[in-house]
Amino acid sequence: MAKEKIETAEILAPLERLARLMRAGEHEGGLNPAQWEALRYLSRANRFSNSPIALTRFLGSTKGTVSQTIKALERKGFIAKGPRENEGRSINLSLTPKGGEALKNDPLAEFSKSLDDLSGKNRRRLAKGLADLLETDLKRREQPSFGTCPTCRHFREKGRETDDGGPYSCMYFDVGLSSAETQLICIAHN
Repeated sequence: MAKEKIETAEILAPLERLARLMRAGEHEGGLNPAQWEALRYLSRANRFSNSPIALTRFLGSTKGTVSQTIKALERKGFIAKGPRENEGRSINLSLTPKGGEALKNDPLAEFSKSLDDLSGKNRRRLAKGLADLLETDLKRREQPSFGTCPTCRHFREKGRETDDGGPYSCMYFDVGLSSAETQLICIAHN
């Protein structure tokens, strides 16, 4: 017997409900959902992607909204702004110790428990399906993917062994990358 095709609404309805449930819990710790997203992003962003413009692109939001989010997080002591090395007026954003502590109580941790309860096969299928869906939608919207180095066409495993920043290499930025940095997300991912 052939499997019946699942209608789009059968996928969208639970996806929308899950998103709403996740967002409902994000009004804790004196933060709103956009602020939690910004903290999560900055905890995972590499040195090329910790700027207000990169945060704006990642969130798919407006400059004004992100500017207000940054101001609120800075005022609350969760992030700090600093000058970007060799880039004039550009700034970088970083988590403060208070911001790092806040992420230890991330409201999405509760949702993670439900994911942990899924079987290995269901987890793999869900991860693959959501990654494919995200990739397709990002391409359709012409948005950057923000992936990690090992999956980027600009990444090289060799070439910077003697570089202080190495041993890996980013051909896009022409710099060495440490092992830890290769696991962070990047705006130039391709």
